[in-house]
Amino acid sequence: VQLQASGGGLVQAGGSLRLSCAVSGGTFTNYALAWFRQAPGKEREFVAALRWGGGRYAYADSVKGRFTISRDYAKNTVYLQMNSLNPDDTSVYYCAAQGSWTVNYGSASEYDYWGQGTLVTVSS
Repeated sequence: VQLQASGGGLVQAGGSLRLSCAVSGGTFTNYALAWFRQAPGKEREFVAALRWGGGRYAYADSVKGRFTISRDYAKNTVYLQMNSLNPDDTSVYYCAAQGSWTVNYGSASEYDYWGQGTLVTVSS
């Protein structure tokens, strides 16, 4: 399984960005696909996840109502739409995949496959 993240950049506070994660190399029906982020000097933290085949979505409290995770079957791509960005959202964002949706969807250690990361910088 290969994951290729893109879409990061510099944005002003209050602005929006959409991250993309192209997924290839497997059959993903039961997979959990997630976004994590890691700021300098901090641990990697969960942002959002979905079950590729549908029926499961989850968000960190810090992004609820501002971020939306979605997928496009035809393009084999997972998106993270980020609105109302603030400087605290500045991080490297990673997409990740694991073979099934579990109760531990928010734990980075559960994920077997990772993309390379894309930097999001929010200026005040």
